[in-house]
Amino acid sequence: MTLPPDDSHDRAAERLAWARAATGNAGLELVRASTDAGFRSYWRAATALDDRASVIVMDSPPDKEDVRPWLAIGELLEGGGVRVPRVLARDTDAGFLLLEDLGADTYLHVIHAGNADALFDAAIDQLLRLQAIPCPPALPAYDHALLARELGLFDTWYLGRHLGATLGCAELEQLEAVYRFLVDAALAQPQVLVHRDYMPRNLMPVDDGPAVLDFQDAVCGPIAYDALSLFKDAFVSWPESRVSDWLDQYHARAAAAGLPVPSLARFRRDADLIGVQRHLKVIGIFARLHHRDGKPKYLADVPRFVGYLDEVVPRYPELAPLGSIIDRHVRPALATSSPSQ
Repeated sequence: MTLPPDDSHDRAAERLAWARAATGNAGLELVRASTDAGFRSYWRAATALDDRASVIVMDSPPDKEDVRPWLAIGELLEGGGVRVPRVLARDTDAGFLLLEDLGADTYLHVIHAGNADALFDAAIDQLLRLQAIPCPPALPAYDHALLARELGLFDTWYLGRHLGATLGCAELEQLEAVYRFLVDAALAQPQVLVHRDYMPRNLMPVDDGPAVLDFQDAVCGPIAYDALSLFKDAFVSWPESRVSDWLDQYHARAAAAGLPVPSLARFRRDADLIGVQRHLKVIGIFARLHHRDGKPKYLADVPRFVGYLDEVVPRYPELAPLGSIIDRHVRPALATSSPSQ
């Protein structure tokens, strides 16, 4: 079995022993199926398990990423009719789950210009089910503190750590004003259950799906967040005209389903502004993944997010200082640097 750089031989042996015991297959072997930007990894059984389909072992080291939130949110979503991976066995203390194998391909692997309408139509189906689930009282809120903390990733990790940029007092004040504007706009939106990473990489094209993955960070927050995340993805871009049409389709279907969407004009503004918040957060996360976690590949997609910002920032005078900071610090760096720096 191939080990990831952060996977110890002791952990690998523990994972394999657990998988063999959980399946009752003493000859089972595991091969790497996938990983994510966190500390979880996924492993596929390399041999058939008697007459059952293949299975997946989720390895979530308990000292790094507690599996219990994933289980709790998964049960919440499944109870609301959302398709999620079925759990076949679990050891929460050790951080191991045995899951059904939904295949090797996510939406990101199979989506293209010809099938995007149909795939996104199905993804909207699932999103409407997710958003119709009442937020449990214990669910964290996408509150002022969380929204602001996420925005701070942009200036701390991308501008400061990655680019080495030092903002002057005036720029810092202007950026803080932009952040306040974005946070206030997010808090003014109708609040629903939010996945927080509802995008093609986290959707599996199964017959009764798509199946939804990576939902453990769900919160109660702005209704436009997940729809915007779906159509302005971290790893694939679409023409702005198609994104506009898909957002309109989502809005019409959400209104018909009785979800608390505002007027279309207000919703489009909400989607724009929560998109800016998300784009800045993701740029910061990509820089943190590189510098803190040794995962540089994500930085290659920063220009995509700068492109998203370029589409929206000029529409809102309140965001003009952000445009100036991007022009002064970000754009020149993208023109002269490589993702590996």
